[in-house]
Amino acid sequence: MAFFRNSVVNLLNLHYGIFAVVMNGGGVFACAYLLSVGVSPAAVLASMAAVLLLRFVIRPAIVPLAVRLGLKPLVVAGTVLLAAQFPIIAEVHGVGVMLAVLIGVAALGDTVYWSTYHAYFAALGDQEHRGQQIGARQAIVAAVGVVAPLLTGWILVGFGPRAAFGASGIATLLAAVPLIWTPAVPVVPRAPGAFRAAAGGIRIFLTDGWMGAGLGFVWQIALFLSLKESFLDFGGAMALAASAAAAAGLVVGRRIDAGGGGRAVPVAAAGLAALMVLRAAAADHAALAVAANALASLGSCLYVPVEMTALYNMAKRSPCPLRFQVAAEGAWDVGGGSAALVAAAMLWCGVPISVVLLLPLIGLAAGAVVLRRYYAEQSLPATGLATAATAASRGTG
Repeated sequence: MAFFRNSVVNLLNLHYGIFAVVMNGGGVFACAYLLSVGVSPAAVLASMAAVLLLRFVIRPAIVPLAVRLGLKPLVVAGTVLLAAQFPIIAEVHGVGVMLAVLIGVAALGDTVYWSTYHAYFAALGDQEHRGQQIGARQAIVAAVGVVAPLLTGWILVGFGPRAAFGASGIATLLAAVPLIWTPAVPVVPRAPGAFRAAAGGIRIFLTDGWMGAGLGFVWQIALFLSLKESFLDFGGAMALAASAAAAAGLVVGRRIDAGGGGRAVPVAAAGLAALMVLRAAAADHAALAVAANALASLGSCLYVPVEMTALYNMAKRSPCPLRFQVAAEGAWDVGGGSAALVAAAMLWCGVPISVVLLLPLIGLAAGAVVLRRYYAEQSLPATGLATAATAASRGTG
């Protein structure tokens, strides 16, 4: 397996695998815990929107910091900052000061980490093996996700939120250890045309952010309520979902690297759309919700390699992967924050959560169009690509 020969990417995937313990543990329980301490579903979504929109405000500061320090120190710093938010979650007991502190700390950690991590992975990965490298990463995340939610739910019930979220914070710090052996990646002081080159990434992540708010925040709320607010049942449902998705990313990633990205887009998008509809129908039905959760995680594992292969390859070819990623991540914040606010307003107005769960279909439809166009352009010969670009610039493409 040639895609495993890049030892740096293997270290990055190990880092991400440890971090996945947190994403599938304390990360997925954050919304559920806020609900359990009396924060309403609409207020939880409004809080998530506040995190995303604050990220958008902070994000421009990342570029000058990275020019001075390089990418690696900021990925490490972002990992440490992400760890800081978890002990705070346990101190939230409703809408108040600690929830505001959590929003601020989470926004800072997310901003520093995600912009620099994605740029770092884009710069160090191999374009010819990108799909499989991302697929391997997603498979690791899925495999870890079998154990992490079960363990976190058990700790929450048996030892309380401080123990559960404290353990998530420690695991996040451990994720920084593999980064000790990864190389430095400098960021150039000037990169003319870098933000212009990020137009494709902005379109991809704007649609993904809108989709992500519904697939993540809204669905976690719906599932937790469907399971009668049981942390153990919620953890079991998440574990089942991860086991269903563990191998799917590797299969899709191999097909993308073999030139099948264009064919994979409609298959992955259609499957994910069907599963979104199933989730909406499953709200308030515990057994059906658990099944829909497992199947939809499989759908996400199919879609993510298709999407992120395109994004990382665009970033690597751009004048500056970091500036590309800052622009793209800013678009994710706008898409996700807007969708979370719309969902919060709908719930506040009494719209059933089953209807709110259909909002991600808008982002999926737009994202599939953007990705199909990207893979179609990649399949053109050089002269055809130039002709297509010229036609597009004249408005005739």
